[in-house]
Amino acid sequence: MKVLLGVTGGIAAYKAAELTRLLQAAEVEVQVAMTAAAEEFVRPLTFAALTGKQVLGSLWQPQVQGEAEFAIEHIAVAQAIDALVIAPATANSLAKLAHGLADDLLSTVYLATEAPVLVAPAMNVNMWNHPATQANLRVLADRGVEIVPPGAGYLACGMTGSGRLAEVEAIAAAVLARLARRQDLAGEHVLVTAGGTREAIDPVRFLGNRSSGKMGHALAAAASERGARVTLVTASGLAGPPRQETVRVNTAAEMRAAVFERLDRATVVIGAAAVADFRMREVAPEKLRRSGRMTLEFEATEDILAEAVERRRPGTLVIAFAAETADLAANARAKLLRKGADAIVVNDVSVAGLGFDSERNAGLWLTRETTEAFEESSKQVMAERILDRVKRLRTATFVSAETELAQP
Repeated sequence: MKVLLGVTGGIAAYKAAELTRLLQAAEVEVQVAMTAAAEEFVRPLTFAALTGKQVLGSLWQPQVQGEAEFAIEHIAVAQAIDALVIAPATANSLAKLAHGLADDLLSTVYLATEAPVLVAPAMNVNMWNHPATQANLRVLADRGVEIVPPGAGYLACGMTGSGRLAEVEAIAAAVLARLARRQDLAGEHVLVTAGGTREAIDPVRFLGNRSSGKMGHALAAAASERGARVTLVTASGLAGPPRQETVRVNTAAEMRAAVFERLDRATVVIGAAAVADFRMREVAPEKLRRSGRMTLEFEATEDILAEAVERRRPGTLVIAFAAETADLAANARAKLLRKGADAIVVNDVSVAGLGFDSERNAGLWLTRETTEAFEESSKQVMAERILDRVKRLRTATFVSAETELAQP
């Protein structure tokens, strides 16, 4: 695993040397990037000696003589790493990350990388407690950045309170846990459906819904980052995860055909798409004209998820989604039992700013035995929470199978 350790300008910068050693002891390859302010506290030579790699500082950094691997542009760095860790992270660096400023190499790598990001803040207690800093932390957490919270105690400024850099052992443990989680779906083939299907009425009109596909695409991206092979069947125009299969569809029939063409390869099916329940019995060959009252005749579409449950290979997990406006738990549990899925995620789409065509989501996770709440978060964070439970469900299924095989 490769980690870029970002060091920003605080008195705790010297502790990044010990963090480097701890990560190396766990067989993590570390390269360090320093801000100009960090170099006022610790010289780059310290980290170069520890890592055997050139310390990255300037966007315009020249190549080291005879060391071509050090002549890496910020985009190449961002693509090569398995995690970006910033410790210590000052109030200023947190503000830059939260607002997308990219005026040095470290902040530019943050914008360019698709790897997990962890930050360990360290600052004066008043700066830590300031509403601006707390707002920036919420923004980063909503985007999936993992915050390793500071400890409390005597600070270098002479004050006592929160803001002290977390113990380097705790930071290293968080990094290693995130790296391990990044590969925890290796060996799985996750088939995700996303977006709202469109059923033609005539050549210019369609029957559709408000689904943007953002939740399904977030799930596909997160599963890919965690080591899974991913197939995304989507009715959305959003980009699919790089280096994975993305299949574009429009109608429920097209989505069904794409899913069952690939179902035999899947070990996990996540039906996040908002599939139309009805389609026109006959699509008008020409544009319908305004002529007073009009009656349209519909027929039901196929139930892709229920059919996937029936046709799946043994051991394949099927996760359903439900959009509800009332009685979330009761309606979702009824749907779960009706379709025979292993679990279901239900969203309350009546809440403004959540669910359909939004960046945020909340809801419930239900299995036949349990109900858990997903607190409001970004869809990226909710995708990670869902996959955590998929992994837990997989582990429980494996243990159950082992126990059954062990019976006399």
